[in-house]
This record gives sequence, C-alpha cells and structure tokens, in this order.
Amino acid sequence: MLEETARAIPVLPSLDIQRTRRFYEERLGFSATHYADEDYLIVRRGDIELHFWRTDDEKLPPVSSAYVRGRDALTLRDDFVARGAEKVSPVMARDWGMTEFYVWDPDGNLLRIGMPTEES
Repeated sequence: MLEETARAIPVLPSLDIQRTRRFYEERLGFSATHYADEDYLIVRRGDIELHFWRTDDEKLPPVSSAYVRGRDALTLRDDFVARGAEKVSPVMARDWGMTEFYVWDPDGNLLRIGMPTEES
C-alpha cells in the first residue's frame, strides 16, 4: 500500500531543456531545482513539481500533458498572464465540477490546471 504522502509527478518531453527552463521560470514562476547536462530538468512552484526529459521527437510534446489540481488555480492563471505567458486559455467551468484553464509551453506540452468549481 502506498503511503498517504505518495504523489504522482509528470515527466514531460522537452525539445530544448534550456528553453523549457527559461519558459517555466520566466513565464510561469517556477524555480529549477535540477538541471543536468541538457538532458533532464526538474521545476517547482509551491507544491507543483514537473520533470522534463530531452527528446528529439517533435511529435511527443504536442500529445503530452499534465493535470494540476489545487485551490489557487485562478491565481496561477492571473500570474502566468502577468508574466507574459502567451498560450493561456480562458477559464472554463466544466461539466465534471472543475473550473479550469490550459497553458501550453513552447514545445506544445499542455498543462491543464483546475480546481473544484465550488471553490472558484
């Protein structure tokens, strides 16, 4: 049985680790906690942690995504926009009880960020 503190961490593809690092730091407010040999990157913002691995396959990022769930989803969106992130969707109330928005990184990875609608 997994401990209650266990959590899943997405590992997304990156065509350019340096560009990915700059985007997540400058446009989304993450901090790089691991950066090795252009091949692997770990970024964190609060409790959100994302990993990236280097690939040359341009088909992978546009079909990769991660879902981030938390009470501060709308605050995150406002901050991303204020930092100049360009590919950010409007906020959407979904039929499944979540209020969400999406953001795409320069390679096409999709971050779906949401919170229960009753908290928004």
